Amino acid sequence: MSKVARFHQTGGPEVLQLDDMEISAPQADEVLLKINTVGLNRAEVMFRSGQYLEVPELPARLGYEASGIIEQVGSNVSQFKTGDKVNVIPAFSMNQYGTYAEKAVLPVHAIVKQPPTMSDNEAAAVWMQYLTAWGALIDIGQLTQGQTILIPAASSSVGLAAIQIANQVGAIPVAITRTAAKKSMLLEHGAQHVIVSESQQITEQVQLITGGKGADMVFDPVAGPALNELANACGRFAQIFVYGALSTDATPFPLFTALEKGLTFRGYTLFEISQNAERLQRGVEFIEKGLAAGHLKPIIAKTFVLDDIVAAHQYMESNQQIGKIIVTTSKN
Repeated sequence: MSKVARFHQTGGPEVLQLDDMEISAPQADEVLLKINTVGLNRAEVMFRSGQYLEVPELPARLGYEASGIIEQVGSNVSQFKTGDKVNVIPAFSMNQYGTYAEKAVLPVHAIVKQPPTMSDNEAAAVWMQYLTAWGALIDIGQLTQGQTILIPAASSSVGLAAIQIANQVGAIPVAITRTAAKKSMLLEHGAQHVIVSESQQITEQVQLITGGKGADMVFDPVAGPALNELANACGRFAQIFVYGALSTDATPFPLFTALEKGLTFRGYTLFEISQNAERLQRGVEFIEKGLAAGHLKPIIAKTFVLDDIVAAHQYMESNQQIGKIIVTTSKN
């Protein structure tokens, strides 16, 4: 038996409950994982509330990443063995698999060996954030030294990952945050500039930062009306990646700005990286090198236990965090 966090109806954090469930043996291309820690993601909040890319099949599991130890392998699995310490990469549908549990069966294509320098808590905070940022900034966007990138919602785990990756390649990360409360922490964590959107004009500040050139790239999880101002802050031929929909307002398309500047708008999710074996391998190698060199270091905002999963989701929805929220499967 295993405790498994599920929801039987969509809604707020209170719909989450812990169910005692029998865990089946892994099939041919699966592994059974004893989970130590789980990293929380905004996508899971959206899935739970019925506002995600796919509709949850109730009762629904959730959870995209974790660290743990393999307890059993399926018949086709040769690259891992019982006792291996591994991490889970978001490379599956939550209607098929989930990591919010003491034990879980997961597909082997979503498993990587845990980086040796990482604690369990840090390892559960690695793959969603760094692969998401790497895929847009490096694999697709080809961000290079000296380019300026705007990062809205910069205090999120993915935002902080984007700051670190931009610094790793010599680019100029400009963090955008709504209030001044997180400004000093964003500077401490590597942002070269911080724009406070409730009291500063984004376009005006970007013009000052870039000497009138404008930004080369935008990495935006918010969308909504603010996309117009982000486009205005861009230079010619800039790339705008939209990888989320945190705003609940409509997203107007800045047509004339796009035409005038030759902007590229790109919808993007991690899954085009994590479900492509070749690109995923390149991303894993980049991240492992960055972790080993100290360029990349996960930032933990707060840790909860699985019994307090409702409180963990409430904390995520409060938007107080800087970095990753972690859930452990025991109080020990």
